[in-house]
Order: sequence, then C-alpha cells, then structure tokens
Amino acid sequence: MNNLQKGILALLIASLGFSLMGAFVKLSGDLPVLQKTLFRNIVGMLIPLYFVIRNKERLFGRLQNQPLLIARSVFGLIGVVLNYITIDRMVLSDADMLNKLSPFFTILLCAVFLKENIRRYQIIAITVAFLGSLFIIKPSFSSDMNIAIIGVLGAFFAGCAYTTLRVLGQREKFYTTVFYFSFFSTIVLLPYVIFNYAAMTMAQTIYLLLSGVFATVGQFGITIAYQYAPAKHISIFFYATVLFSAIISFVLFRQTPDMLSFIGYIIVFSASYYMFQKTRLE
Repeated sequence: MNNLQKGILALLIASLGFSLMGAFVKLSGDLPVLQKTLFRNIVGMLIPLYFVIRNKERLFGRLQNQPLLIARSVFGLIGVVLNYITIDRMVLSDADMLNKLSPFFTILLCAVFLKENIRRYQIIAITVAFLGSLFIIKPSFSSDMNIAIIGVLGAFFAGCAYTTLRVLGQREKFYTTVFYFSFFSTIVLLPYVIFNYAAMTMAQTIYLLLSGVFATVGQFGITIAYQYAPAKHISIFFYATVLFSAIISFVLFRQTPDMLSFIGYIIVFSASYYMFQKTRLE
C-alpha cells in the first residue's frame, strides 16, 4: 500500500477503536469523568510501553521534542475529558459527530501554525460543517446545549493535539508519543482520583479497562494515520466512527438520534465528502 492508503486504513481502525471506547465509557455508568479518564490512560500507558521497551526507544522522547510532547499531552487530555463529559450526557452518535469536528479544526490550525496551504473549498467545507453541527447542538438556553458546546470544545482541543502530531510524526515513534500522552495524563489525574475515588463494581472496572484498550487502539491508529498523510487527505474516513457509534448506540442503549441530528450528520458528512473529493483532484 502507498502512504495514503496506509493512512486511510489506520484511520478506519482508529474509528472503530474510538467507537468501542465510547460505548464502554457509557456502559461504566455514573462515575466521575476524571476517574473514567484515568483508567483509559493507565491502560493507554501500559500497551505502548511494551512497544517502547521492545524497540529500545526512549520512553519520554528526545529532549528537543519536549515542548511539543507536553503540548500534545495537555491538549489531548483536555479534549478527552470534555469528550467523556459529552459521551455521558448525550446520545453516543451525537457526541461522536460533535467530536468529529476535530479534523476541521486540525486543518485550520495546521494552516495557521504549520503554514499548510488552506484552499477556498476547504473554507467552504469548514463553514458548512459548522452550520451542520448546529442541528446537533440545537441552540437554546438549556443544559443540553451546554453539553453540546462542551463537545465542540472537546473537538477543538483534539484538533490542537492532532496538529502537534503532524510535527511529532516525523520526530518520534508513534508508540513513544502515545506512551508520553498516557503517562502525562495519569500523573495529572492520579492525585484527584485518589482523594475523590468512587467505588466501582467488577463490571464497571472491566468496562473501564476495555475502554482503555480500545482508546489505545484509536490512539495508535490516528497517530499512525497522521504520520502517513496530511489531515486534509484522509480526515473523511474518520467519520466511520459515527456509523459505528450509531449502530452501537442502538444495539446497546436503544438510543436513536432525532431528525435534526440526522440532518446535521448529513450536512457535516457532505461537507467532509466534498472536501475529500476536491483534494483528490489536486
């Protein structure tokens, strides 16, 4: 496979991983969000640790890359926490679609900070996608809208994290980057969880461990994907997560999005498809 095909395959695997992560987070029930996030990152720290040791790589990367690794970890942690809040409070596929605004943020941020060219059609697609997201957010003064805005902010911080990956992908191995992020998140969250720990059943513990496993699959997939290809060429395939999440949401939780959400899905996906088709012609 060429690099573009490898990036697409990695992103599809990441999509399935993140969909299953969201399902297990939701299945774990009414637990503190930071506690759920900690479990995700403990598992996310152990799996890449194996690859780092096996390949005799640096655990914490090169000294000159520390600012980027820290920035990626800070942005990523904020994005994960906000995404988990959204998953807990919204229909799973709605939460996932809001999170899928992150590729649009990535394109904008890469244009601003990495000087990657942004085309007129990309600006059109980004504008249409944000208009489509309003059908999911359903602007009002209700608490549901506040949760939806948290979901958009989560997508923004995820976009910030993915922008740093565009640079780190050429400087650090993907498993070093994932380990660093998970280790950083664990160290930051551990004191809070120790002093505010909520007792869990065995089932909840298993669900959270599984959420960590599939989150790591997603992290590996997306980290590898952006190493192989620019976001503007492959981001459309990240929307497979919404399909996976919609199926999981119906099967496990008997939740279905309302008509406005479906309209929002179609608009956002159409904007992504339009942008993808235009990039193929370049």
